[in-house]
Amino acid sequence: MEKFQRYYLSFLLLIVYTNTIAQVNCNAVEGENCKKACELYNWASDLQGLAESQEGFDKAIELCPDFSHAYMEKAVPYLKKGDFVTWKILIDKAVALNPKMHLSYRGWTKFQFLRDYKGAIQDLEGLNIYEPGDLGRSQNGDYSTDLVRAISYSASGQKEKASGIIERLLAARGYAKGMFDHYQLGVTYLELGRYDKALENFEKQSKGYGFAENTYFKSKVSKIRNKDYLDLNMLALQTYDEGKTMKAVCTHQFNKVYTQQVEVL
Repeated sequence: MEKFQRYYLSFLLLIVYTNTIAQVNCNAVEGENCKKACELYNWASDLQGLAESQEGFDKAIELCPDFSHAYMEKAVPYLKKGDFVTWKILIDKAVALNPKMHLSYRGWTKFQFLRDYKGAIQDLEGLNIYEPGDLGRSQNGDYSTDLVRAISYSASGQKEKASGIIERLLAARGYAKGMFDHYQLGVTYLELGRYDKALENFEKQSKGYGFAENTYFKSKVSKIRNKDYLDLNMLALQTYDEGKTMKAVCTHQFNKVYTQQVEVL
């Protein structure tokens, strides 16, 4: 429980941080119209999702057509309501104007919402040109951006490459481990048929933060090895009923497992 509380506090702080980075220091913006656009943007960002907010972004873009932040924030409501065509037009414009600032967000969104794993890889590899080294956190805070890149490789069939990236991340000094890192690595190893490494990572995941999906895959490894798996399977169902599962806002986590899968194992 104590470890989970530390995870929870870390990601709560990240959410607060994410809500503040949308604000831009308008004193650093050049040009009178662009400063006004920046002020409008900051005001509209606090009203994200409302009609007044979108009108504010429109006015900011009219005042300063090269102000990339306005396109990016204007795109967000379209993403949330599933209008991916309009979202893409706007986010592509933001990236064209400032790739260093917006490639990470577009890459994560392709991964998390669109399941466009090749597109995510392209964006996140492209980000390395502007941000060599640590690419920061994903937009929802669940993973490092490099971990998102690794999972995208796994989803694209390049599982050896994915496992290598994740192993290097976990071994790196100062790396901020996410809530599901060992789980995703364990699933990747399971899909590669490397059951010892899979179980090793599922056990590490259990010690940090256990949840139903992780227990399900532990039982799956046991079944593959012709060992008793029924107790683990029942524990996975119990944990699922207790609500200890992988959760995400507006979408589903990668390698999410549902009760039907657990029941038929």
